Amino acid sequence: MKNSSVKKIAVLAGDGIGPEIMVEALKVLRKIEEIFEHKFEFIEGLIGGSAWEKYGEHFPKETVAIAESSEAILFGSVGGPIDKQMEPKWKNCETNSILAIRKKFNFNVNLRPVKLYSALKNSCVLRADIVEKGIDMLCVRELSQDVYFGKHDTSGDVGSRHAFDEMSYDEKVIEAIAHAAFKAAQLRKKKVTSVDKANVLNCSKLWREVVTGVAKNYPDCVLEHVLVDNMSMQVIRRPGDFDVILMPNMFGDIISDEVSVFAGSLGMLPSASLNAQGFGLYEPSSGSAPDIAGKGVANPIGQILSAAMMLKFSFGMNREHDAIVNAVEKTLMDGFRTGDIADGGKFVSTNEMGTRIAENLVKELLRG
Repeated sequence: MKNSSVKKIAVLAGDGIGPEIMVEALKVLRKIEEIFEHKFEFIEGLIGGSAWEKYGEHFPKETVAIAESSEAILFGSVGGPIDKQMEPKWKNCETNSILAIRKKFNFNVNLRPVKLYSALKNSCVLRADIVEKGIDMLCVRELSQDVYFGKHDTSGDVGSRHAFDEMSYDEKVIEAIAHAAFKAAQLRKKKVTSVDKANVLNCSKLWREVVTGVAKNYPDCVLEHVLVDNMSMQVIRRPGDFDVILMPNMFGDIISDEVSVFAGSLGMLPSASLNAQGFGLYEPSSGSAPDIAGKGVANPIGQILSAAMMLKFSFGMNREHDAIVNAVEKTLMDGFRTGDIADGGKFVSTNEMGTRIAENLVKELLRG
């Protein structure tokens, strides 16, 4: 069915492997345009180190304007080599770009699905008996507060220095992310696991109290509370028992990276960051990986699946989202692999992986 409205998408490829994998995501989206008769307008902007080269800053006003005029942001990655972090181009790059854009648009909900495709069972780091039970969870991470956005200070002379980082949470912010988690759970297995450190931290005590209160609005869902140190163990021992995992910003940053390896590679994982108005930023979880940039070996699937999430959450294109997910699964079932998920399959380049997925979109339509 034809959708005559043009969807404006800000494309911020960024640094490292960002531009390479973004090309493949746009390739798939153009195939979606063709198959489903949509029209996307891709507006490219610079961010991170690439923006620094032209504007002398990581998130210039020109890029802000592009993002503000769009209906969704498709984001690549930012950051440079570890041994160059003190160079002006890379110093505080992530803070000045991705954290800045989250703050600019008040993104407070981060959704990161972690699914192990059956074709990649051999790439999972867990024991076979655990893998056989299946892994399909959704990490819901609060993005707007916690220690990342508090005050930070280091004082004193070498030998007697003191460092200070402020952690804080507002009740309304916790309520908002809790509602998002329970609404997501209602569309899945109706179970929410809330992660905190309520035996020590006041922020976590408030978190647990508020989440418990919000849960009363969702009697069809089960809620459990797990301390973060215990959760870091339980999610490895029994990942199949978890459905929606609700987490504060810092704990979510850590746990979501921990469970990411279950999918076979960080390069497999998409994410969405949404604000209260539903405006979203979509990015893979792989990072800029400057050590493999330009070599044509990066896995574009996380970026492609991020584009699929954009279609679903920003544009309500559920069928198109599902078509991309199915095309990815078909490509993996056919044995095609980038280096990070190599398990004896057919090794392909970044470009060929994107092409195979785009071609399988057509096959999905024919099957439908």
